[in-house]
Amino acid sequence: MDRTLTESLCPSCLNRIPARRVLQGSEVYLEKTCPEHGRFRTRIWKGQPEFEDWRLPKIPVLPPVLYHKGEKGCPFDCGLCPDHRQRSCTILLEVTQRCDLSCAVCYADSRADGDDPTLEVVAGWFQRAKEVASNCNIQLSGGEPTLRDDLPDIVAEGRRLGFEFIQLNTNGLRLARDRAYLTALKQTGLSSLFLQFDGTDDSIYCRLRGRPMLREKLEAIAACGENDIGVVLVPTLVPGLNVDNIGAILEMALTLSPVVRGVHFQPISYFGRFKGQPVNERRLTLPELMSAIETQSQGLFKTDHLRPPGCENALCSFHGHYLVKSDGTVQSLQKDWEPERDPPWIEADQGAARAITFVARQWAITPLESAESRNQENCCGTGENGKAKPGCCSPPDLMSLDEFFDRARQHLFSLSAMAFQDVWNITLDRVRDCCIHVLSPKGFLIPFCLYNLTSQDGRPLYRSR
Repeated sequence: MDRTLTESLCPSCLNRIPARRVLQGSEVYLEKTCPEHGRFRTRIWKGQPEFEDWRLPKIPVLPPVLYHKGEKGCPFDCGLCPDHRQRSCTILLEVTQRCDLSCAVCYADSRADGDDPTLEVVAGWFQRAKEVASNCNIQLSGGEPTLRDDLPDIVAEGRRLGFEFIQLNTNGLRLARDRAYLTALKQTGLSSLFLQFDGTDDSIYCRLRGRPMLREKLEAIAACGENDIGVVLVPTLVPGLNVDNIGAILEMALTLSPVVRGVHFQPISYFGRFKGQPVNERRLTLPELMSAIETQSQGLFKTDHLRPPGCENALCSFHGHYLVKSDGTVQSLQKDWEPERDPPWIEADQGAARAITFVARQWAITPLESAESRNQENCCGTGENGKAKPGCCSPPDLMSLDEFFDRARQHLFSLSAMAFQDVWNITLDRVRDCCIHVLSPKGFLIPFCLYNLTSQDGRPLYRSR
């Protein structure tokens, strides 16, 4: 398959235009020209593994339900339309556009006030999601969903309709101070927290989110531990701000295991609240991120541990799966990635099914991981900074098979990243392979990147239209 030629959008007019990927040394650029607005060039890959090696080809699958006929052509007929090549793995429901922060980076470009969709409307969205992907995972997003007092009722409605894994995308601030609210979310069926967590230093939060909040993040994680709710840390990585904090984030995450189930890095994408053209030096590509992870973790997490996704397009993400050992180190549970010049094709539908199952199993806390069992195992817990207290919980020299399986059920850890596309680096082949879909207010399923996409002057392609 020729990965050089593709299609993209003009950053100015949002018209569909031809594009090509150009290799220059260890770097790959996306080049495209609009007849009206000229030439654009964006770096999309830099370093190892090599661009041509990072692939996992898939046999396409037509989504089971199509809500749009495809009259204008991709990407203007999302619903999904017949051009799409993957079913929904995760569906996002944006239950509010309100937020209690005004961050420098905001994909949703949320605001402080506004009306929320009613519970009846959200129930209709759940029903719509059930029609198209009854076994998918659900993420409740916004804005900041915890501004809704009736969020536990929303979770209960999703569980009533049969969705087994419901995750909350949140900044965690209310959860840190309102334990009763978090307990209600757990009792109604919340599985996991997708927690905004940009670093281990308050200077990062001051620049990116407007004020210090590390203490509140750690309090939210502790509260989740008390309620047996799994937490995934989600750092937005901005070059020049917090990329050099990657190793510290991973170190803190391991000390907070098993409540923290993993770290999901998101290199900054330039849409939403950001306007204007970013320079290539402000890009963090997937191989650069892999290298930073290995270097800053002193080789604890290696590039060879990380693999292309089986669900979405290979250029969108990577993941690794680990066991956290009792000495605080990790052991990779996957065979090291070895690129093949002619890799076998996998069925897209099968890749989606595996991703759905893995996320639901990994990002939630299993019954074995009760607070009591964790306290027995973590004899001295963690200090105020979230790190393990010294001088306790020495690992055994040898682990029995039963002990290994018990620990494997309680101390799994995932490391992943998602490189969302913006108007500068978007390609339609990646869009058609997307499995993370936003359910729009009108009930259409739209790939996440397209839903949030904005032109260089801030004009949206889908959101708010």
